[in-house]
Amino acid sequence: MNVSRNQKIQPETVRIIACGMIAREILAIRQRFGLEHLQLTCLPAEYHHHPDKIAPSVDQAIQKAKAEGVAKVFIGYADCGTGGLLDRVCEKHGVERIAGPHCFSFYAGNELFAAQWDDDMTSFFMTDFLARHFDAFMVKPLGLDRHPELREMYFGNYKKMIYMAQTDDPELSIKAEKAAEFLGLVYERRLTGYGDLIPALTAAANY
Repeated sequence: MNVSRNQKIQPETVRIIACGMIAREILAIRQRFGLEHLQLTCLPAEYHHHPDKIAPSVDQAIQKAKAEGVAKVFIGYADCGTGGLLDRVCEKHGVERIAGPHCFSFYAGNELFAAQWDDDMTSFFMTDFLARHFDAFMVKPLGLDRHPELREMYFGNYKKMIYMAQTDDPELSIKAEKAAEFLGLVYERRLTGYGDLIPALTAAANY
C-alpha cells in the first residue's frame, strides 16, 4: 500500500486495562508523549482494598477487549496484593503487566524501592491519588471518622508516612501532611514523578 509523505501511519490501538488509582497518571503520560493510540479502561480504584477481585476482573476485561477486536493489551497493575494470581491471568492471555509488587514501588522506581526497603518497611505510603482522596478512600471506608481508636489498630506499627508525589503540587502536599498528622505519623515527602510507569507505557505503546 502506498502512503503519501503527508499521511501518517496510525499505530494500532493498545488497550491499557488499569487500576483506577493511576488513571490520571496514565492519561498525563499519554498526553505528554503523544501516545493517543493507548486506550484506557479502568477497573475500580476500590480494588486496592480488595485485591482478590483484581485478577478475575482483569481476566474478564481482557476477554472483553479481545471480543471487541483489540489485539494488543497491556495491564496497568503491578502484582498489587494478588499473590501471583494476576501473573497467571497475564500468562493465560499472553499479555504483560507493569513490573513490580505495587504502585508505590513502580512510582519510586522498582530498583530504588527495593534498595530502600530496609529503611522504609515501617512506612505508610501515600500517592497523589491517596492524598487527593484520603477522606473518601481511607478515612471513611476504614471507619476512622467514626471510631478514631481504630487508628492505632490499623497504623500503630507504622512510624512515618512517605508521600511519593507524582506531581509537584503544593495543595496535595498540604493534604498529605495533614493526613500524616491525622494518623499520628512522621511526614516525609519524596518527589518521585511517574517512575517506572513511563517506560512501561512507552514500551506498551510500541508493541
